[in-house]
Amino acid sequence: MSIKVGDSLPDAVFTVMTPDGPKTSTTAEIFKGRKIVLFGVPGAFTPTCSMNHLPGFQAKEAEFKAKGVDEVVVVSVNDVFVMDAWAKQSGAAGKILFLADGIAAFTKAIDLTLDLTERGLGIRSQRYSMFVDDGIVKVLNVEDSVGKADISGADALLAQI
Repeated sequence: MSIKVGDSLPDAVFTVMTPDGPKTSTTAEIFKGRKIVLFGVPGAFTPTCSMNHLPGFQAKEAEFKAKGVDEVVVVSVNDVFVMDAWAKQSGAAGKILFLADGIAAFTKAIDLTLDLTERGLGIRSQRYSMFVDDGIVKVLNVEDSVGKADISGADALLAQI
C-alpha cells in the first residue's frame, strides 16, 4: 500500500554529494524535527523533470521557506553522481537538496515505484510531491501521468501548506 497522509516516512538511506564526496544520510537525519518539501521524479535530466518539475520548486524555494519550510528536497532513483551533475547543471545546487535513491529502497518502501523497463529505464519513482513535518506526511500529491507535473508541481503544493 502506498504511503498516505498521516503516515511516517520509512527508514531509508540516501546518498548525497558533499564537498568531501558522496556520503550517506538517513530519513531521520533529513526529516526529524524539520518541515520538508519533498518531491520525487522518475529521473534526473529527463524532459518533464528538468524542464517543469525541478524548475518550479527551484523558483518557489523562497516562498516555501517563507511558509516555514526548512528545506526543499528532490529524490530520484539515480546514482549520486547523476544527481550531483543535475544539481549543478540546473543551478539548484545549494538551494535544493538532491537525494540519490540509487537502488530504489526509499521509493519501494513508500510504494511509489514506476516500472519503465520497456523504455530502458528500469524501476523508477512515480512523480509526486509531499509536505513532511517531523517525518509525518501532511500533504501528498501523486501525479496521474509520468509526463505531467501539475498535481505534484510546486504551485499546487505551495497552496496546500
